[in-house]
Amino acid sequence: MITRIEAITVVIPARDESELIGRCLESVLTAKTAAESRWHAPRLSIVVVADRCTDDTANVARGFDGVSVIEIDAANVGLARATGVMLALESSGLLPQHVWIASTDADSAVPRDWLTEQTRLARSGADVVLGTVRPDLDDLSDAQALAWATAHGRGASVGEVHGANLGVRADVYLAAGGFAGLAEHEDVDFVERCAALDADIVATGACEVTTSGRQVGRTPGGFARYLRDDLLTNPAL
Repeated sequence: MITRIEAITVVIPARDESELIGRCLESVLTAKTAAESRWHAPRLSIVVVADRCTDDTANVARGFDGVSVIEIDAANVGLARATGVMLALESSGLLPQHVWIASTDADSAVPRDWLTEQTRLARSGADVVLGTVRPDLDDLSDAQALAWATAHGRGASVGEVHGANLGVRADVYLAAGGFAGLAEHEDVDFVERCAALDADIVATGACEVTTSGRQVGRTPGGFARYLRDDLLTNPAL
C-alpha cells in the first residue's frame, strides 16, 4: 500500500538545552533539505517545545530559519511532545492520514537521511517507525565506550523505543491517544498503545540518531541513567 504523505513535522522537546539545541537543529535542517530534494512534495516543518527552560534554549532555537518555538511550563516531556504535535497538526490544515510526525530530542543529532528514510517507510505503509540511537562516544569513559561497542553492534538495538528516533502517521497518533503526560518513558507507553491498535510498526537501524552521552539526565530514568548505572554491568538496553 502506498500512503500519500503531504507534510512532515519534526517535534523536539527541549529543557535547558542551549548548548546542544543548535547541533540538533542543524542536523534536522540538513535532513529536511535532503528529504525535500528526494520527495519534492511534502511540506516540512520543525517545532521546538522549550519546556520550563532557565537558559537560552528558546532564543537559540528562534535563531534558526523555519523553526517554530513554543514555550511551556510543564517540566514534563510527555506533555512537551504532545504540545508540539498538536501545534503542528493544527497549523497543517491537512487530513491526519497525510501528515507524518517525526520525533527527536534536543540533545540529539539526526543523520542526513533521517527524514528521507522515514518518509520512504511511511509511503510504503508503515504506521510507526522505530529507529536506533547511539551515545556520543566522546561523552563516555574508555570503558563505557568499549562496553557500548561490544554490546551494540550495528542493528543490535533495532526494535527498541526511543523518543529521539521515532516516527508516526498523524491519524495513528490520534487514534492511539497521543503522548501521555508522563515525566519519562512516554515514548514506550505511546508505542505500546499503537501496538494495541495493531498498527504497522516498522523497526529500522538504517538512520541511527546520535544522542548525548551525558549521565545526568533531565529525568530520573531514561538513557542517561542506563549509561550511568547499567552500561558497564548490564550493557543490553
